[in-house]
Amino acid sequence: MARTNPRSDAALERLSRLHPKTIDLSLGRIEGLLEKLGNPHLTLPPVVHVAGTNGKGSVVAFLRAFLEAAGYKVHVYTSPHLVSFHERIRLAGALISEDELTDILEECERVNGDDPITFFEVTTAAAFLAFSRHEADVVLLETGLGGRLDATNVVARPVVTAITPVSLDHQDYLGRSLEGIAKEKAGIMKPGVPCVLADQSRLAEKPFTKRAADLGVSLLREGKDWSARVAGERMTVTSGGRMRDLPLPSLPGKHQHGNAAQAIACLDVLRANGFEVTDPAIALGLTTVQWPARLQRLTEGPLISLLPEGWELWLDGGHNPAAGKAIATHARKWRDKPLHLICGMLKTKDPVGFMKPLLGRAKSLQAVSIPDEAMTLTAEETAEAARRAGFEASVAENVAAALNHLVQSDPTPKRVLICGSLYLAGRVLAEM
Repeated sequence: MARTNPRSDAALERLSRLHPKTIDLSLGRIEGLLEKLGNPHLTLPPVVHVAGTNGKGSVVAFLRAFLEAAGYKVHVYTSPHLVSFHERIRLAGALISEDELTDILEECERVNGDDPITFFEVTTAAAFLAFSRHEADVVLLETGLGGRLDATNVVARPVVTAITPVSLDHQDYLGRSLEGIAKEKAGIMKPGVPCVLADQSRLAEKPFTKRAADLGVSLLREGKDWSARVAGERMTVTSGGRMRDLPLPSLPGKHQHGNAAQAIACLDVLRANGFEVTDPAIALGLTTVQWPARLQRLTEGPLISLLPEGWELWLDGGHNPAAGKAIATHARKWRDKPLHLICGMLKTKDPVGFMKPLLGRAKSLQAVSIPDEAMTLTAEETAEAARRAGFEASVAENVAAALNHLVQSDPTPKRVLICGSLYLAGRVLAEM
């Protein structure tokens, strides 16, 4: 179960009932509420706006680590949360308090009245309201879904936008084609505002180049304007016309090298706006950055107590084909002990597409349902998807039962990865 905060939980539950649909992309409702609140989004410090399919949360995490290492006060808005809603709103370095969260939620509820508004829209408005009441040097803003009609896109003039790799996800809301999804993500670009663009597939790149040309956007592209090259335990990041020799990030996975380099490219744009982040601060940020449930090794808690000495337990919230490929790429390094998967996924995702890249990397897959999640695939549905992907999959009652099964079958050291959903990852972290 997620952490319980009775007052804010009650307010969040009431707000979730203000619109019949969980997702209904539009800007009109949040613009109306923000106007009634005094337009707090117009009084924010400089904003960095980040969109994309995979990696946008990591880019935000790197940016926060770099900027805070340099002494800046940073507001951060991300979603979804893993254990507690408070994780979504960070005020000048600290998670929003229970009292303040409850107060701003109730204020937004009172001002909005009975007008229909989605949960994400009203909570985004609440975040802007909280940001406007606390001093900070910069706001890091992660889109929730898409870009063009995402509630965060009411910020008309960020200092820089960043778009991470785009792949197929949320097709029911963003379109069935990669080009259509990219077009929605490109909607966060603003006239004259530089955009730091990660490497994209050919189909996804066209909407970005077209919108950049239409709006007069300086498009800083991976491989052309910025890049990361790894040699041993160091990486060289080229950006802003210079090369930096830096330590590898503490977040595991080759994909994190690109995410870190993209964040550094954003820093080079911020420099033109008066921000100064030294190479030592970047190096410190790289080695201290934290972003839970992204190839995170778990080292304590009740699930760890189930495992014999020499076993490893890892957690990742990736849930689409691109995430499956990223995990599979990292798993190539895991040769010292066999890898076994425990997987739970949502009905809105592509389980076969996620699992296929992992075929051949893992010795087994056990499927579980996600506790207390209405949109979960049943364990049998996930197992059937795994079989279609080529796995000989089985079903477990829960994560603990899956671990017990592995131990009882063969106690020799293994590496176990719990994967498939940020919602499953959140339940695991709550238990830990």
